[in-house]
Amino acid sequence: MASDYRRELFSALQALQAEKGISQEDAITSLKDTLVTAYKKNFEGETNVEVDVDPEKQEFNLLQIKEVIPDGDMIDPYSEIYLKDAREINSAYEAGDQIKFEINPRDFGRLAAQSGKNKSTQTIREKEKEAIHARYEGFEHEIVSARVAREDQRFLWVTMPDGQEAAMGDKDRIPGETYKTGDPIKVLINRVEDSATRGPQIYVSRTSPELVKRLFEQEVPEVYDGTVVIESIAREAGDRSKVAVRTTDSNLDPIGTLVGTRGSRVQAVVNELHGENMDIVEWVEDEAQYIANALNPAEVVDVIFSPDNDNGVTVIVPDYQLSLAIGKRGQNARLAAKLTKFKIDIKSETQAENDPQLQAILEESAKYAEEEDQSDETDETDEALEDETEYADANEYFSEGADQSDASEEEKTSESAEESSSAEEDSSKAKAKMTEAEVKEAQDEFAAALKNVDFDAILEEKEGDDNKKSDDK
Repeated sequence: MASDYRRELFSALQALQAEKGISQEDAITSLKDTLVTAYKKNFEGETNVEVDVDPEKQEFNLLQIKEVIPDGDMIDPYSEIYLKDAREINSAYEAGDQIKFEINPRDFGRLAAQSGKNKSTQTIREKEKEAIHARYEGFEHEIVSARVAREDQRFLWVTMPDGQEAAMGDKDRIPGETYKTGDPIKVLINRVEDSATRGPQIYVSRTSPELVKRLFEQEVPEVYDGTVVIESIAREAGDRSKVAVRTTDSNLDPIGTLVGTRGSRVQAVVNELHGENMDIVEWVEDEAQYIANALNPAEVVDVIFSPDNDNGVTVIVPDYQLSLAIGKRGQNARLAAKLTKFKIDIKSETQAENDPQLQAILEESAKYAEEEDQSDETDETDEALEDETEYADANEYFSEGADQSDASEEEKTSESAEESSSAEEDSSKAKAKMTEAEVKEAQDEFAAALKNVDFDAILEEKEGDDNKKSDDK
């Protein structure tokens, strides 16, 4: 009977190792622990036992451990043996040594065998749960090719590549999608939860923006290797997504790279998401330009940042493009706001003209820009005058004490006039050209200046001027 039990138990262990991925080491450790527990439970008093397992021979032996003690000092016959009795086994034993005695498996009994089997199965199941949790926890936010298994009132269940089932809730399903048993489906592993009663549970999603990113990584090698970077994704699953991209290679067009030849790359992603539209826009550091890009395909006239709210911005578009900028049911504006993380208020040019606060901001902006231009012009004029003064001083120095004819002086005067004219042309060209860094610095200074503008006072002053003009009439 014992031999049959051994074969049965080792066969069960091998099956669990193959089907559930339990390592042999974990399985053997579980077997040892459960057999020791069962023996202690059924043989009261015999607590000092261990199990020796030989997986190759598919055998295990129960061993009782006894300590060698001097004659006459025994307290527990289950855990101690007299020195004289130990030396009958081997004359080399000394007090303090430990001797292991094999226990006849028949003494283990049917009840102990059944208890050991049940406990072993329970422990192995726990190890299986731990293995599943550890395996999938490292794959959170990764894409997986699965198959539709079944559907109940709460979840759509899909079968993972290793046979493990995962659950997809209603909010993770693309609206309008239908699923049939056996259909292939790509899902994103959303999270892995460990329950004391149900064990590990894997939840997957088809609506996460991360799914769009992973699909582009599969279709576009430049995204996978980091040459093209997806900075942000705003998505309304099943309808439209906006994807902001940039490149680390100045010779590469990030938008064209994602679109692919004749749209082949983006079309593969669209097909996987059953027709979901994709707007791909370029991410740039200039926030105003980025916001304008995000509102594609609408044309943007101006972007005005709110002086009272760091995340607030008003975008002005041509009158005929207002509905296009806002989009159907406000979708284009809503996705642009999600993409850029700005609260976007869209106004037509006519609406902007009739908005006193916006006009005050625009007037202040024009005034500030004019002051900047005048300051730059003054600086360049001063530099030109300094150059002319230095030339005049040098001319006087070299002309001092020289005996030159009138013709020579006239020639020198002519050369001076030509060089002065050339200096003025260079000055004019320098004034006409501003580096990108200077433009960015001016914009930053303007944004900072706006925060200190008292718009209420400007509006009151404007209303006072209007009233005065009305009274004069």
